[in-house]
Amino acid sequence: MKMILVRKFRVLILMVFLIACTMHIMIDLLPKLEKRAVGTDATAGCSCAHKPSEEAQGWGKQRTKSGAESGWPNKHTLRILQDFSSDPSSNLSSHSLEKLMGALEKGEAFKRPEPLGLGRDLNQKELIQDGGANKAHADPGYSRLGALFEHPLYKVNLPDLTEDDVLFNVNSDIRFNPKAAGNQEWQNEGNEANEEEEFVPTGETSVDSYPNWLKFHIGINRYELYSRHNPAIGALLQDLVSQKIASVAMKSGGTQLKLIMTFQNYGQALFKPMKQTREQETPPDFFYFSDYERHNAEIAAFHLDRILDFRRVPPVAGRLVNMTKEIRDVTRDKKLWRTFFLSPANNICFYGECSYYCSTEHALCGKPDEIEGSLAAFLPDLSLAKRKTWRNPWRRSYHKRKKAEWEVDHDYCEEVKQTPPYDSGTRLLDIMDMTVFDFLMGNMDRHHYETFEKFGNETFIIHLDNGRGYGKYSHDELSILVPLNQCCRIRKSTYLRLQLLAKEEYKLSDLMAESLLTDKVAPILYQPHLEAMDRRLRLVLKAINDCVEKDSFDNVVENDLDPHVNTVMAKR
Repeated sequence: MKMILVRKFRVLILMVFLIACTMHIMIDLLPKLEKRAVGTDATAGCSCAHKPSEEAQGWGKQRTKSGAESGWPNKHTLRILQDFSSDPSSNLSSHSLEKLMGALEKGEAFKRPEPLGLGRDLNQKELIQDGGANKAHADPGYSRLGALFEHPLYKVNLPDLTEDDVLFNVNSDIRFNPKAAGNQEWQNEGNEANEEEEFVPTGETSVDSYPNWLKFHIGINRYELYSRHNPAIGALLQDLVSQKIASVAMKSGGTQLKLIMTFQNYGQALFKPMKQTREQETPPDFFYFSDYERHNAEIAAFHLDRILDFRRVPPVAGRLVNMTKEIRDVTRDKKLWRTFFLSPANNICFYGECSYYCSTEHALCGKPDEIEGSLAAFLPDLSLAKRKTWRNPWRRSYHKRKKAEWEVDHDYCEEVKQTPPYDSGTRLLDIMDMTVFDFLMGNMDRHHYETFEKFGNETFIIHLDNGRGYGKYSHDELSILVPLNQCCRIRKSTYLRLQLLAKEEYKLSDLMAESLLTDKVAPILYQPHLEAMDRRLRLVLKAINDCVEKDSFDNVVENDLDPHVNTVMAKR
């Protein structure tokens, strides 16, 4: 009898164990079953849902047979839930407009939704096409942006340029190698056979015959990356989204994957793929240095920089790229090629190689093989125009516990003012411009900056790498304004333009909305980000006014508009 009871008890334990295992397996499979069910419904009721091309499917099967495809991760970490793929529907917890409108055709995807109540959820707010842009376009013949650029503040002339003030003299015998931009990245591209191909911009050839990327390069001078009305910039933006991609290589360094794309006309651009949907806000517990870079932040930064009249960000445009035909099939980078795989949802994915976010957990997936990203035009190659890298005096500690010196020393700016190149010239004023620029975007990741070596210390700061902007719309990071608060210095031209952009007629959010609508992957910014810029602009003006009350107008505002006034900053 005792033996029978023992056997029954063992059978009972075994049954409980089997039931627990079955439940555990079902819980693990539930997200995939839900995703498959969503995909089946979308296919049945939406003409825009489609399967990968036969070529993509065949390639995926081939890779699977070879054993090169990695297993899909089963860890549901915070990073996975943050939607690292380019497909909004891959994150079942993301109630995005892109997901809700996935059944619409592209041309109808962002039409104005039906009026909602005042108590609507924040995620249901309209994107930029439903904001100030509609006001600007109420009169078809009126453009806020056009009116802004006709304002006298946007027609201030530069000093006469000398030969020392231009980056390249087109009448010299300098030889431009069209493949030189980023030549350090071409080690995997096998270009030995074409090393002799060159453009030779000399007096013998008309500048009009140059490709737009070269026109951009030869237009760089001591004071600006491009002039206000340079037609080559608009043409270059068009090239970024329309030129055929000839080859692709991974960019070395960095925590996240970036690709160098070369076009048929030998122009090059840095491609940052979409990692997050537009309305996804950075979680409050994330450190600034562990956040994802946003492709739309790079696009918006170019437009903001132009509206502020700094013109220190290289041209950037959004583009939809076919991952199969325009990346995998044209790359000669075997390390990149090996990271392509077919996901369980039959989407083409890849993850590349980088120091942090390059793994199957952080893969970039298409819909099914199309991915959105930003393309930033390359600056001239370092072999032709050397650049100097400077450590930002207000660089953050990039440590979870330690603070930087400027965070604990309120008189830190006095030390900076006594250190070259900030003790004379306009460099400190350039830092203040960059501070305003970063605060409006919410960008905390400005550890270094660059200048063109030819121009010495008397030149502008290039505003590169803006991908960590526009991460939070509900929070204003006041620590970004510390350089302005500590130094209490600002250019008069910058101050007056900020005041202008705070007026209803030239409202910054409306101007950004209108400007961003010209991009091919518009809408670029979520509406709350536009509203946040207006709010932050008021905070910048308040900080300047506080400085004026404390130190007087003449000691705070540097007059750079009067040609009879020496604009070289005196030691103070």
